[in-house]
Amino acid sequence: MHAPEYAPTGENLRAALADLLDGLPPKQAAQAVERLIANYRGRTPTDAPVLRDRSDVVAYAAYRMPATFEAVRSALEAFRDRLPEWEPASHVDVGGGTGAASWAVAAAWPSGERRTTVLDWAEPALALGAELARGASSEALRTAHWRRQAIGGGLTIPDDTDLVTVSYVLGELTETDRNAVVDEAARAARTVVLIEPGTPDGYLRIRHARDRLIAAGFRIVAPCPHSAECPIEVGADWCHFSARVSRSSLHRQVKGGSLPYEDEKFSYVAAVRGLDVPAAPARVVRKPQIRKGQVLLDLCTPADALTRETVTKRHGPLYRAARDTDWGDEWPPADADDHTS
Repeated sequence: MHAPEYAPTGENLRAALADLLDGLPPKQAAQAVERLIANYRGRTPTDAPVLRDRSDVVAYAAYRMPATFEAVRSALEAFRDRLPEWEPASHVDVGGGTGAASWAVAAAWPSGERRTTVLDWAEPALALGAELARGASSEALRTAHWRRQAIGGGLTIPDDTDLVTVSYVLGELTETDRNAVVDEAARAARTVVLIEPGTPDGYLRIRHARDRLIAAGFRIVAPCPHSAECPIEVGADWCHFSARVSRSSLHRQVKGGSLPYEDEKFSYVAAVRGLDVPAAPARVVRKPQIRKGQVLLDLCTPADALTRETVTKRHGPLYRAARDTDWGDEWPPADADDHTS
């Protein structure tokens, strides 16, 4: 997908996280991140938060919030490409922790008045999220509600919520609780955006949730150009995308290496109910292969099939458009005819 389009909110978030780390010794922050990475995702019961105190939450937020923000922002960008005139007046961030998805929603719709509610079971994460949001440029973030809530069968989302996001949460839940969260989102919301790590297991969770949303009457907006069964053979491949993330000094300290960025792989689905969505073109589901005089595009098409399209110099403007196309983009792009120079 293309580089971030709404940079001010992302820069605002990075600055807020850097200010938090000023009071935390780098070695302590790195040790906390290493421990949390080893234990946090997918192994902790929802009634026993592994984010034990403020230092844990600060370190984990500084390490993970930028990546979560960029993944959710990328998914929302694809959603907005399909529904550019629509804007949510209410947003519930389920399992939102320190609020990365809410920051991404603020980046996608920076000028809108919106009621934002972040639900999570970890009080230290909610407290830090509220602290970060107080310095945000977005009024929706500054006035957001941060509410402690078990994420599972007892989850309640207000009726007629415009947008529900669930990011990097389903993998932490039992299958029963995952289904309950997806079903409650489907019951209450007009639009649902789910994001998971771009791993085979993360994709399978998204695929299963996608099926439940369709069964509940939702139409898929992105990434799929159709609401039919996913054409990928389970176990043979998986659908995922990539978002580029600027690496902080904490990232480099924990992971090593000197690159100023890393790529966050994620799987997602965005679905709507009761909204008129324009017919979707195909979507590029792998990094385009650029060769001499041609571009190879792996596509998921509206005919619910996977195919490879070869675009050559003979295609003129379409070839130039293909060279500018990224993994996760729609194909052909709406402005394909503009690639004439």
